[in-house]
Amino acid sequence: MKPFFSLFLFLAAAFLLPAAPVTYQCPMHPWIKSDHAGDKCTICGMDLVAAPAGDARAAADPNVVTLSPAGASVVGVQTAAVRRGPLTRTLRVAGVVEDDDTRHRIIGARVPGRVEKLFVNYIGEEVRAGEPLATVYSPEMLTAQRQYIERYRAGGAFTESDRAAARERLLELGLLPGEVDILEHTLEPTAMVTIRAPESGTVVARHVYEGQEINKDQSEAGSRLFEIADFSSMWFVFDAYEPDLAWLRVGQTVEVTVASQPGRVRSAPITFIDPNLSEQTRTAKVRVVMPNYDHALLHKQTGYANVRLELPDVLAAPRSAVLQHGAEPIVFVQQADGAYRAHRVRLGRTGDDAVEILAGLSAGDRVVTEGGLLLDGQAQLARAAVSGELGAPTDHLPEPTDPSAAAQAEADYQRLRVLALAAADGAAALATDDLPAYQRLLPGLRSALAAYIAGDARDVAELAQFRDTLRDKVDLRTARRDFEPFSTALADAARARSLPRRESLHVYQCPMAPVLGTGRWLSRSAQVQNPFFGSAMPGCGDELP
Repeated sequence: MKPFFSLFLFLAAAFLLPAAPVTYQCPMHPWIKSDHAGDKCTICGMDLVAAPAGDARAAADPNVVTLSPAGASVVGVQTAAVRRGPLTRTLRVAGVVEDDDTRHRIIGARVPGRVEKLFVNYIGEEVRAGEPLATVYSPEMLTAQRQYIERYRAGGAFTESDRAAARERLLELGLLPGEVDILEHTLEPTAMVTIRAPESGTVVARHVYEGQEINKDQSEAGSRLFEIADFSSMWFVFDAYEPDLAWLRVGQTVEVTVASQPGRVRSAPITFIDPNLSEQTRTAKVRVVMPNYDHALLHKQTGYANVRLELPDVLAAPRSAVLQHGAEPIVFVQQADGAYRAHRVRLGRTGDDAVEILAGLSAGDRVVTEGGLLLDGQAQLARAAVSGELGAPTDHLPEPTDPSAAAQAEADYQRLRVLALAAADGAAALATDDLPAYQRLLPGLRSALAAYIAGDARDVAELAQFRDTLRDKVDLRTARRDFEPFSTALADAARARSLPRRESLHVYQCPMAPVLGTGRWLSRSAQVQNPFFGSAMPGCGDELP
C-alpha cells in the first residue's frame, strides 16, 4: 500500500501545477498536514510527502484537478468530444428455431371407423399436397354414400335441396369433390375413406396405427391422426427483456447463426413483438421469419442472433468517460489551462461504445476518456483535505442543470401536457359511446401528437408510431381499437414524468383490453369510465398510483 501511495503522490507532486506554499501530508491520512519536510504522521508514523495545494481555483474547488501538459502526457490523459449523432448497440440473444405456425396442420378424424392402411409410417417423412396418408374403413361413410346414390338415382323423387344435403354430408365426412363426382359415375358405394395431406410438408407427429379404432367424437387429442409442418419457412423466436424493448422495432434486421452451420449468417427482419410480457420472466417474445428452402434449419434447434440497434440522434459521450460514485455517474470535463472539472451527469440508454447524456453536458464538451481514475483519485484527496475525512461524500458536485437542457425539458413537458389533456377528453368521449364527439376531438388530438413528436423528448419514438393510426370515418369499435395502443403508450409516458400528479389527472388500467390485453388511459375524472368498452363495461379498470 505504501509504495502505491508514494508513487501516486509523486506523480501528483511532479505534474500538478506548482503553488505556494508547499505543504506536506500523510499518504494514508491526507488530513494530517505540516509545513515542514521530514515530519511524520501522528497516526501511522509514515513520512509526510509533498502535496501541492494547486492554484487558487483548485484550492477553492476540490472538484477541479489541474495538470501541466507534461503531467497530462505522463498520466495518459486523453479526451474526446461530446457529440450529437446516432447511438448504436448490438444486442446478442439466444432463441429457438420453430416451425411456422401459419403452415402447421393437424389432420383429424372426420369419420369414425378403423384404420385399414397407413401410407406414412414414421415421423419426418415428406409428403405432398393430396397424397394419401391413411385409409379408414367406415360403415358411416358407406351409409352416407348409399343415401346419396339413392337420391341421385331417384331424380325428381327427391328435391334438389335433399340431394344437395346428401352431397354436403359426404363432403363433411371427408370425401373430396372429385371423389363425389366419381361416385356419381360408378354408383358403387364404398366404406373406405382415404385421408389425404392438405398441403406439402414434413410429418412431425403420427397418432394412429393400422387396426386402430378412431372416433371423431373423442377428445381433440384423441381424434388427431397426423401433424404436418412446412419447414420451407421457419421462425426464430427469442425473449427480449423490458429494457431492451425500448430499442426493438418491427423491421429491424437480425443476424442469426446456428451451431449446425458454423460461419453461415442468415439476415431477416423482425416481424412481430409480442405486446404481452411474461409475468414470471418479464420478457416479451420476438419473432423473425426466415426462408428455409434447403431445410438446413432444424426444428427446435438453438440459434444465436445479433440485433443491430440504433437511435438516430442523441447527445452521447464515450462510455469510458463515465465513472461511478456509488449511484452517481460523473465525468471529468476539460477546462482551460490544463484543468479538469468533475461533473455529475444524468444518463439514458447505453450503446456499444457511447452512452446517452440526458443532462450535465453539452455538445462540444471534451470529456476525459483515459486517465479519469487518476484524476478522480486526486480529486478525492483534495475533497478529503477540505472535509478532513477520506472518502468524503460528493454531494457538493455540481448538479447536471444545463440551462438549455432545462428549457428543452420544460418545453417537452408542456407539449406532453397538452397531448395528455386532449387524450383524456378523447377517452371520455369513447367511454360514453359518443363517436361524433370523439371525431370532433381527433384533429386537435392529432395536432398535439404531431407537436410532441416534433420535440426532443426521449420518448418521442414510442409515440411517433401512432402518428397515422388515429383514423377518421371509422365505426366506434374500430376507433376504440385505434385509440387503445396510443392511449397506453401515452399514459406510460405521462406517468414517467409524474404528469398525472402535477396536473390532477388519473391513470386507469383495464386488465381485459381487447387489443393489448392490458390497456391504460388518462382521465380527468376520479370515477372509472372505460373507453375501450364504453357502456358495455364502464367500470372495468383500476386506478394506478
